[in-house]
Amino acid sequence: MHSLIIHMTSATQRRANVEVLLKTLPDAQVIEAVRGADAGVVPARGDIHQPHYPFAIGAGEVGCFLSHRACWQRIVDEGWNYALVAEDDLALDAGQWPHVHALIDAHTTANSFIRIPAKLREVAARDVASDGPCTLMLPRVIGLQTVFQVVGRLAAERLLAATEVLDRPVDTFLQMHWVHGQPIHTILPNGVRELTVDLGGSTIQKKTRTGGKLMREINRWRYRRAVAARPQR
Repeated sequence: MHSLIIHMTSATQRRANVEVLLKTLPDAQVIEAVRGADAGVVPARGDIHQPHYPFAIGAGEVGCFLSHRACWQRIVDEGWNYALVAEDDLALDAGQWPHVHALIDAHTTANSFIRIPAKLREVAARDVASDGPCTLMLPRVIGLQTVFQVVGRLAAERLLAATEVLDRPVDTFLQMHWVHGQPIHTILPNGVRELTVDLGGSTIQKKTRTGGKLMREINRWRYRRAVAARPQR
């Protein structure tokens, strides 16, 4: 099993955690994160797919998406059956990680995409397998954030083909299984934590004027409701 850790060299406050991940994850290597402001990619408005995405995409979100695409491309180019993809603020619980690892070993194929999220918010459409306290399941509504996942080679090919043009952040795109055609599974609970605050805050920062906050929350609620209306089955 191979592991890719997304990390921007200039984020020196995260380097110590990267060193921990390099020792913890199997056959791990660092992938240099893409700086969205320097990438020369102009995202489309969020109206390519349904539901329309109601917010502008910031440079940090572009960089995050392109960083994950770089990992997907690496998996394809190397011909790996699958690989772990981690962001550099990932922390693992040593007690639960062996159970998560066992589920990955037993059930991952080149067609798999398995989220290992920090937030325990997903509800199962059906359970697939369990190991100790951890369960591999197909969630009804795919959760947000991309701190840790398992990506199969054929899944990576599908996602690359579907994301030649960006019109929303990577985690919101992954929710749209009806667009990319890739089933997304999840392992919960999993012992994963995000160390974002501990490591100096998010590298994706957006400011909203006070007067626009209410409308933003309304638009967010409407968007999430539209996504929830298309569950995995």
